[in-house]
Amino acid sequence: MKTINKNTGNLFLLTALLLISVTGYSQDFGNEKLSRKEKKQLREAELNANYNLLNDLVTSRSFVVEADFLENKYGEKVPVSSSINFIMVNADEGVLQTGSNFRIGYNGVGGVTAEGTIGDYQVVKNPKNLSYNVKFHIVTNLGSYDIFLTVFSDFRARATISGVTSAKLTYTGRFEDLSRSKVYKGMRTI
Repeated sequence: MKTINKNTGNLFLLTALLLISVTGYSQDFGNEKLSRKEKKQLREAELNANYNLLNDLVTSRSFVVEADFLENKYGEKVPVSSSINFIMVNADEGVLQTGSNFRIGYNGVGGVTAEGTIGDYQVVKNPKNLSYNVKFHIVTNLGSYDIFLTVFSDFRARATISGVTSAKLTYTGRFEDLSRSKVYKGMRTI
């Protein structure tokens, strides 16, 4: 049977104590409270980074507005499932979809799905508010619609759809990169 010599044992003990103290120090460091000013600066830096990322998404036309609420022209809001209520923009193609978890509609997900071609696409930057206004027209199988979208640096979005009539539908929810979105597109409504 081999015995550990005294120097090897001391080295092992010293290494173990050093690891314990480093682990304890790193946990204390992580628990430090940031001052209100530091939190504000950190939040501002995050919003500025998001503002630049949003620029790439709106100019490349590769995004989805996933609605948490739908609102009619009278201001009546209804909570909805964001995976089946969305506005999708993919280059020159677009999809407008409404759906319901409680019934089957024309599109198989309780609503309608309109697909079409996007035209007259305009982006206006608002650096003061760190937001973007996007306006475009979409010609679908169900008609022609104008969409006015406002996107904020915290990825909140509000899009209003209007057509030939006075009716309006507003999608309020989250702005998402097309490649990261988890929406489910129903069947195209005829």
